[in-house]
Amino acid sequence: MTPETFVLFPDPAPAELVRTLDFGNYAWTAVSSIGDLHDREPDVGWTGAIICADEDPDGAWAICRELRRRDVPVEPLLVLVSGGQLDELESRNELFDDFMITPFHPRELEARVAHLLRKAGRGVRPELVEHGPISLNVETYQATVDGRPLDLTFMEYELLRFLSSHPGKVFTRETLLNRVWGYDYYGGARTVDVHVRRLRAKLGEEHASLIQTVRSVGYKLGQSRW
Repeated sequence: MTPETFVLFPDPAPAELVRTLDFGNYAWTAVSSIGDLHDREPDVGWTGAIICADEDPDGAWAICRELRRRDVPVEPLLVLVSGGQLDELESRNELFDDFMITPFHPRELEARVAHLLRKAGRGVRPELVEHGPISLNVETYQATVDGRPLDLTFMEYELLRFLSSHPGKVFTRETLLNRVWGYDYYGGARTVDVHVRRLRAKLGEEHASLIQTVRSVGYKLGQSRW
């Protein structure tokens, strides 16, 4: 088990939650009871908690109470609730740090988790995403290649950041649309091709090969010829 691990409830955790955390390189362990919560806890404690309260609210709030009644309460604690549960939150304010309504958007969840970790002083994600000659500052949205600043649009930066966070992994155009542009984007797969072409041009001839085309599949970030 990694030193910094989120606890999730329930077990098994919702597939979209697991997928989002995996894409964000967060370690996690799912539990189904208070007993599991103690038995599976790392020696260094939990990094934070994401509790889904829409399917088993009694079990979820019991886990929240257990995490909060400790001498050092677990934080950050994010709860996921249905729209019909909003009225219940006011009486339970002390049990969580933030909430989201299900179904959630993966990019919003990633942003909420990162914000809560920074607020709690538990920044498990590095400030810089680096791969070979590429360096991206996730706080300032600045990007460089071999120390040379890159003049990127927001979506070019987001695409490069996503690929750089998963080097060697192949993504279809549809997956990139979902993960970078969001599920509500209807621009079509050609949007990905256009942004890849522009990124390669801005990386320059020496490093354009970093973004590799996998025929009939999609794109991945590999090694450049440098």
